[in-house]
Amino acid sequence: MIEHGQSSGSQDTGRTPGPGNCRALSSPFLLSPSVRKREQSRRTKSRLFPGLWQDPEWPAPAQSCAVLQALHQLYYDPNIENKNLAQKWLMQAQVSPQAWHFSWQLLQPDKVPEIQYFGASALHIKISRYWSDIPTDQYESLKAQLFTQITRFASGSKIVLTRLCVALASLALSMMPDAWPCAVADMVRLFQAEDSPVDGQGRCLALLELLTVLPEEFQTSRLPQYRKGLVRTSLAMECGAVFPLLEQLLQQPSSPSCVRQKVLKCFSSWVQLEVPLQDCEALIQAAFAALQDSELFDSSVEAIVNAISQPDAQRYVNTLLKLIPLVLGLQDQLRQAVQNGDMETSHGICRIAVALGENHSRALLDQVDHWQSFLALVNMIMFCTGIPGHYPVNETTSSLTLTFWYTLQDDILSFEAEKQAVYQQVYRPVYFQLVDVLLHKAQFPSDEEYGFWSSDEKEQFRIYRVDISDTLMYVYEMLGAELLSNLYDKLGRLLTSSEEPYSWQHTEALLYGFQSIAETIDVNYSDVVPGLIGLIPRISISNVQLADTVMFTIGALSEWLADHPVMINSVLPLVLHALGNPELSVSSVSTLKKICRECKYDLPPYAANIVAVSQDVLMKQIHKTSQCMWLMQALGFLLSALQVEEILKNLHLLISPYIQQLEKLAEEIPNPSNKLAIVHILGLLSNLFTTLDISHHEDDHEGSELRKLAVPQGPNPVVVVLQQVFQLIQKVLSKWLNDAQVVEAVCAIFEKSVKTLLDDFAPMVPQLCEMLGRMYSTIPQASALDLTRQLVHIFAHEPAHFPPIEALFLLVTSVTLTLFQQGPRDHPDIVDSFMQLLAQALKRKPDLFLCQRMDVKAVFQCAVLALKFPEAPTVKASCGFFTELLPRCGEVEPVGKVVQEHGRVLLIAVLEAIGGQASRSLMDCFADILFALNKHCFSLLSMWIKEALQPPGFPSARLSPEQKDTFSQQILRERVNKRRVKEMVKEFTLLCRGLHGTDYTADY
Repeated sequence: MIEHGQSSGSQDTGRTPGPGNCRALSSPFLLSPSVRKREQSRRTKSRLFPGLWQDPEWPAPAQSCAVLQALHQLYYDPNIENKNLAQKWLMQAQVSPQAWHFSWQLLQPDKVPEIQYFGASALHIKISRYWSDIPTDQYESLKAQLFTQITRFASGSKIVLTRLCVALASLALSMMPDAWPCAVADMVRLFQAEDSPVDGQGRCLALLELLTVLPEEFQTSRLPQYRKGLVRTSLAMECGAVFPLLEQLLQQPSSPSCVRQKVLKCFSSWVQLEVPLQDCEALIQAAFAALQDSELFDSSVEAIVNAISQPDAQRYVNTLLKLIPLVLGLQDQLRQAVQNGDMETSHGICRIAVALGENHSRALLDQVDHWQSFLALVNMIMFCTGIPGHYPVNETTSSLTLTFWYTLQDDILSFEAEKQAVYQQVYRPVYFQLVDVLLHKAQFPSDEEYGFWSSDEKEQFRIYRVDISDTLMYVYEMLGAELLSNLYDKLGRLLTSSEEPYSWQHTEALLYGFQSIAETIDVNYSDVVPGLIGLIPRISISNVQLADTVMFTIGALSEWLADHPVMINSVLPLVLHALGNPELSVSSVSTLKKICRECKYDLPPYAANIVAVSQDVLMKQIHKTSQCMWLMQALGFLLSALQVEEILKNLHLLISPYIQQLEKLAEEIPNPSNKLAIVHILGLLSNLFTTLDISHHEDDHEGSELRKLAVPQGPNPVVVVLQQVFQLIQKVLSKWLNDAQVVEAVCAIFEKSVKTLLDDFAPMVPQLCEMLGRMYSTIPQASALDLTRQLVHIFAHEPAHFPPIEALFLLVTSVTLTLFQQGPRDHPDIVDSFMQLLAQALKRKPDLFLCQRMDVKAVFQCAVLALKFPEAPTVKASCGFFTELLPRCGEVEPVGKVVQEHGRVLLIAVLEAIGGQASRSLMDCFADILFALNKHCFSLLSMWIKEALQPPGFPSARLSPEQKDTFSQQILRERVNKRRVKEMVKEFTLLCRGLHGTDYTADY
């Protein structure tokens, strides 16, 4: 057969197969014991011919034998290295020109199915990826051989048959429409021939397999875009050769179940080619009829859903209207399935109803004359939403329907006002019913039943409730304030009724509905919230889930409480009481944090109680670390609204125990247990100082209408505390300086304080700079550089603070340059932070680069070296430094001098990265450097880029001189449009890597 392709052999063998090629190798079908015994005699010692590993160009007689040995080594050799070696070699062999020969040999009847499968896979790869290698005069021969093999395997191995069908499908797609205009009709005709040695059922199943994989192969094919459109049109026109056959086989009483199932799968595959829905009408109706057969049910559902869900289907309104009665006709089967606990059947029918409703609600709403039938469909979906049982233990269907309610609401609200009013009249009652159904579905099961649920089921139920919450929030847009009134009335009747005891699940669900809406919708003007706040204390809380929801509901209403502070006292005692319950840790602490943030100006009367309860809870270690941190943030918000004297008094009470504990720990010999305690205490202080802001910087963007306290005179309380504990922190550092986690925790205290206090932090700047310098000189760590960057950002431009900032900046620069001399590869985090610090210095205070002790040349060279790091964040930071440095060439003399003398080295490093040494995801960053060079150093770049690209093979051996010249001219011409430069660089890097125009980069 095809032995050509030697002229393009070098190119062929050099290509790397995509993921699809490796499937046969990376997931081999292991041989069964009987096959293994039969094949044992043929095995060698699992060693291939030594020279073949390096060179796939081997003599023809040895080809099949070599591949067989490699496959045996892949399947049987216990040594994983040998397996990997075999796999790598087989992948090369699979794409080599010789694959055209050995593929057919591997398909011989005496080979086991796994070996035959590899041969069929190799054929598919050659046809789909290297079609241009096949001479046109061999198309017919290749086609005939594939038909022959498929006919032979029609009664053989199904996995090999499928792979051969995929190969023939790929060939057909490559030949259509010109070289094989009636491909599908020819396939049908050839397999219907009576002179075939294979029995009728075998031929029928083989044909159906081929027709099924043809559209699937089209969807994943690598055809150029213009060819894809032609082939799609050609395939759509050939439906006339496929659908009548499928209808006949599906409706024929004598058709075996396996054939009818294959027919449904084939139909499901073809409808995804966007075949007109009216052409599918007969088959869809036949698929609905097949739903009564349990063996065909799943295939029928898939076919119907795929047909209905095609985007183009909405054009065929008449056909859609005919489908509604068919769907409604499934209601008895649905109810029977629900009654019998048949989750698969109810799930499938629900999928069909939702597919019709969700994909075509707008088109069906427009059919005013048929509003009752569509309303019946909506009610059927409502039944699916409220299907009995608890999700996900008793049912998994209701979650499928939630998106439908979004879609229907959007479509109703998109109509013009007059038409919308009509639909609102019809569908508002439906949506009120939906709210009742959703709240019922959101109810927890009994405590006993819930206790038997697995952790995975509980997590799925939690996510399901979140989806219900989102739906309720969305429904509020349609129902408005009446929805809140409805919920309030039900909750009020439930809590005040003396006739029968209410279940906590019902109460919890109603509160959950309130919480869902209040979390995202502004309810400040609702007239039912005061009543709700009044009802909450009346709730008898005897269950953790109910208590959690009460807490979250109060938290969701925290903004309303800020506008109605008189009501705070109704709910705050509940929250403080819940703080002592470890089971309510997350809900109680997060709710207190929200109240302290939103209502802080109204909390001074309660401050002492809040601090006392919180301190007691913290000392008892009731909560996990993260909740302790949240609690400290809550206290920071609370204290921010007090007078300075009160703040200092409360701070003393709050943190004195921790300071004493820290003093004790500072005396101990370092060990893992006291390290955890130190990090925990430092974390508490840092979270407290994150939100303790007496200057109210966070409130500045909220307008001048806020009731702010007068900004106090004198030192900031946080600064006072930091100065008091400064010596202690230094003592801790002296023992833990080589521990990154402790150093990071210390830096976090000051970094968060700086971010919160801004200029108020000024008194601490000199001593903090001194401490950072000592820390970094002893053991360089990234967290110290990050804190230095914050100080540069906020204080470097102020003359009073410039001297200590400058001294610190020069010191950390000198230490980091020494680190580079010793070898920076082990410290990518330090290099990353250093580059960010340098960029910040250039942005905020370029004068830092004017100092005589600043070795700008060494910094420049280190940054060039950092461009070659494998870590993407470090490379990005280095690129960011250069994009800040290059615009300063004119204004900062040392920078201009270094760029002039060493800029060519930078350009070469950038070109090397673009040429393939850096990840393609970083190309935009390197494009930024090229753009900055072109904009600020044009004359130098003009000279450098021509010199740099002149050597052959640089930056890639794949480039021609013309391509390099075109790139340099394009770059030099574009000095304004940065986006265009990025596009040029992306295109050039693909050329450098040999990927330009390939499918690997279609989405790049």
